[in-house]
Amino acid sequence: MNWSSAYARPSVVPVPAIALTGFLSALGLIIAIGAQNAFVLRQGIRGEHVLPVVAICAAADALLVAAGIAGLGALVTEHPVVLTVTKYAGAAFLLALAVGAALRARRPERLDPAADGPAALGAVVTTCLALTFLNPHVYLDTVVLLGSLAHQHDPGAWAFGAGAVAASIAWFSALGFGAARLRPVFARPRAWQVLDVVIAVVMATLAVLLLV
Repeated sequence: MNWSSAYARPSVVPVPAIALTGFLSALGLIIAIGAQNAFVLRQGIRGEHVLPVVAICAAADALLVAAGIAGLGALVTEHPVVLTVTKYAGAAFLLALAVGAALRARRPERLDPAADGPAALGAVVTTCLALTFLNPHVYLDTVVLLGSLAHQHDPGAWAFGAGAVAASIAWFSALGFGAARLRPVFARPRAWQVLDVVIAVVMATLAVLLLV
C-alpha cells in the first residue's frame, strides 16, 4: 500500500483561480440587459454624474455579495415576503421610468443634453439607488446565487466574492465611462429618441416580467 497517497492532502484550488471563477460568474449575471445597465449607459452618454453612478452600482454589488457570503442568502430565501414587496415596488418604479422615457422620446427637441441642462445629482443618485435595491433579481443574483456559489469554494469563499466585486467594478466602469465614445452618434436628437424608446421598452418589459 502506498502510505504517502493514503494520507495525501486533498487538492486545494488556488486562490487566484477561485477569484477568476467569481469574476466570470458575476460578469455573466451583470452583463445581461437590465434597467440598471440602461441607466448607466444613458448617464455615460450624457456625461452626467458618471462617477457617482458607477460607484453606487459597484458598491451596492459589493455590499450584497458580501451579505450573501456572510449568510444573508438563507434569510432571504426563508422570508419570501421581502422579495414580494420589493417586486411590486420595483415594478411600479420601472413603469414610471418607462413612461418618462416614452415621454422624452415624443419630444425630440428636448433630447439633447445641452438643451435641457444636466440632471441634478440628487435625482440621479436616487434613481440609481432605486434601480439597484428595488429589483428583486439583484438580491437573487448577488445575495442568493453568488453567495451560494462562493460557499462551494470554501475556504476560498471571500476570494470568490472579491472576484465577483472586481467584475462589477470593471463592467460598470467600462459601461459608464466607455459610453463617452458614443457621444458623436448621440449628437443627433433622433439618436436620443431611439435610445429612449429602447429604454422605455426595456423598463416596461422588466416591470411586466417582475409581476408575472
